[in-house]
Amino acid sequence: MRIIAQNVTQASVKIDDKLYSEIGPGYLILVSFTNGDNEEICDKMSKKLINLRVFPDETGKTNLSIKDIGGSILSVSQFTLYADIKNGNRPSFINNCLNPKQATLLYDYFNDLLKTYGLVIKTGIFGADMKVSLINDGPFTTILDSEELFKWK
Repeated sequence: MRIIAQNVTQASVKIDDKLYSEIGPGYLILVSFTNGDNEEICDKMSKKLINLRVFPDETGKTNLSIKDIGGSILSVSQFTLYADIKNGNRPSFINNCLNPKQATLLYDYFNDLLKTYGLVIKTGIFGADMKVSLINDGPFTTILDSEELFKWK
């Protein structure tokens, strides 16, 4: 599982030229799944994301979590985070991406987990053609990769 978490002052998703979701301060997250991902990985990744201390405190030091600031999360599925670009210049998605049916189930499960933390969680639509807008705050962007974070556990 991979997540790109961007600290934002605001973010939104349009689908078919209509506003579908929007948030104020918090995270815009891009979420992707690969073979072997499961609910246990989602559990670990949700805890890591929620507890990351990447928001500034009163002194400007990145010391606060999204819970601490009462932020919102806009979660957008993005299978291209697992694009294979080792051979040639055209990305391949055949070997690295979880099949859409399983990925949809995990995406829904992951977003439901995030809601249990008491934050406002908005989403896009899995597999839809979405237009994502954001104002990246900082800019501050963090990459969370379950393989790197938890492979030793």
